Amino acid sequence: MIENLKIEVSKYRDQLIKHPIYGNIDSINSLKQFMESHVYAVWDFMSLVKKLQMDLTTTTLPWQPPENNAAARLINEIVWGEETDLDKDGNSVSHFEMYLNAMRQINANTQRIEKLLDGLREGNDIFDTIDRAGLPEYVANFLNFTFRIIEEGKTHKIAAVFTFGREDLIPDMFISMIKKMNIENERKFDQIIYYFERHIEVDGDSHGPMALDMIKNLCGSDPLKWEEAISASKSALQKRISLWNGINLQIIQNEKALM
Repeated sequence: MIENLKIEVSKYRDQLIKHPIYGNIDSINSLKQFMESHVYAVWDFMSLVKKLQMDLTTTTLPWQPPENNAAARLINEIVWGEETDLDKDGNSVSHFEMYLNAMRQINANTQRIEKLLDGLREGNDIFDTIDRAGLPEYVANFLNFTFRIIEEGKTHKIAAVFTFGREDLIPDMFISMIKKMNIENERKFDQIIYYFERHIEVDGDSHGPMALDMIKNLCGSDPLKWEEAISASKSALQKRISLWNGINLQIIQNEKALM
């Protein structure tokens, strides 16, 4: 069944890998615009990770053995890598914090995402916070989809969205383009290059296969769960395509305004 799922989502993955946005990120300004919207996808990805950990392991007291030991082991390994990886200087940070530091390195605006997080720390509802944050519609729609899936609480669907929303969709040519900008601008982009290379490395080498195993483990032989996992995977990729379309249009419009 996992092979069928991969076939079902392949056309959407191809659209993302071949999306024109990558060719339009060719300057500091366009990279800033991309990161200022993409950061929300980096952040909400961590909420998917933590929800899976909550569902598949014991995070309350008194401790009880997990119901599904194989799935628990898989998500714990993924959490370890996503939440406490090493940055380019050997410091232990989450991939989200790594991304924020990369944004600060090129003077991209982090105030909007930080304000959103401040509102959540005050106990505000996630959907109200998204609505009041003044986000572009394509970013708000992306976040609302993620947290609706989390709120629905079906672990196999959450695992599917998590699995097919990873950064292994970023093509090599995009990283090569940023590397070229890095050389031309006296290495101002080494942190974002490290982030993408690191994320793609762990997604491809370990987290990707682990995530697929987790879906297989959670869906088992239940045809309804497989159907729901396929549907959720498609929706996740379609939302990412819409996010890419929105950011790409913004970049094009801003470039025209500067001409």
